[in-house]
Amino acid sequence: MGRVLMRIMLALALAPAPPPAAELRIAPGVTLRDVRDGQITGKLLEIDLRRARTGLLRPPSGTPRAPVSEMVNRARAVAGVNGDFFDISERAHPGVPETFAPDGPEVTAGRPIRAAVPDGQRFGPAAPPGTSGTVIGVDRRGVGRIARLTLSGTIRTGTRTIPLRGLNQYALPVGGVGLYTSAWGSASRARAFCGTDLSRNAPCTADTAAVLIRKGRVTSLADPGGALPSGTSLLLARDEPVTKLRAFRVGQKVRVSATLTGPVRFRYALGGLPLLRHGEPAPKLDARTRSSRTAVGLAPGGRRMYVIVLDGRHETGSGETIAGVADLLRRLGARDALLLDGGGSSTLAARMPGEPSATVRNTPSEGRERPVPNGLAVYG
Repeated sequence: MGRVLMRIMLALALAPAPPPAAELRIAPGVTLRDVRDGQITGKLLEIDLRRARTGLLRPPSGTPRAPVSEMVNRARAVAGVNGDFFDISERAHPGVPETFAPDGPEVTAGRPIRAAVPDGQRFGPAAPPGTSGTVIGVDRRGVGRIARLTLSGTIRTGTRTIPLRGLNQYALPVGGVGLYTSAWGSASRARAFCGTDLSRNAPCTADTAAVLIRKGRVTSLADPGGALPSGTSLLLARDEPVTKLRAFRVGQKVRVSATLTGPVRFRYALGGLPLLRHGEPAPKLDARTRSSRTAVGLAPGGRRMYVIVLDGRHETGSGETIAGVADLLRRLGARDALLLDGGGSSTLAARMPGEPSATVRNTPSEGRERPVPNGLAVYG
């Protein structure tokens, strides 16, 4: 009897561990899992970037935001989650429409789409000093990376050079000139002149100027409003450089350059709040406020990505804290991580094997999807 019992115990010890509950491979290199961490529940996408690819989700042209499931299906992706924090309330500026534009940078197909708003203008949580403009994406080799991108650009006309300090941003820095292209969409640009670098709710300035450019020449000294046609761009200035733009004349030649610079050349990227860096949590992460959360982490080497959506409601004290999300991703195996928008925005949509389209797989805190301005796509 003793030998039989020993054989049984040895067999159990050598048996492989059971797979996590509700684990499903939805595409080569893409696994969807249930998450349960104490009272915290949610969904996890684990992505092998050597076998699957990821990308930037954006709404249809001319639309400021869209539900995640619609963007996933339009992109013919297998899954996706919501992206960056965004401008969703302008209570401090009566009469100024909300733009629904993201706080941070965007890159798609290697091209810069927008730069980060000033730190004090962010709608999402305050970024730690020196981290504004932090993004997550993949580089030209398909490796997952987290890095900081900053805008570099100039406006040249004749012998005059003016620094460019904005690119398709919903808020310009004080004393700055920003470039707006067709990628901005149809949203009002009035918000560009409100707030300051230190205060989102500071009043709007009336000291502004606009220059419309087509084919390298000034065509108007006014903002036409609405979407800009392809090949047309707009310069907007506030405060000190206004006099420089007002000196422009219709027909004048203008050359504008804009790029996002940093240590990584991204194939695509979207912004968020730093959570982990080299396995260590970012400083001063909130460890008290619980809510729905969306975050993305990268394993050492950048070849494995963890995309997590945790359910909860701020009003009921359910969900996870920002510090708790960082700890959970670290325990899952992430070395670097970024927090994306949460609360009513937290959404994971996925297309299961054999199903014709992607549907929402988590429990949105508002009972339905909230339209968002960007997201992260997963392709099988």
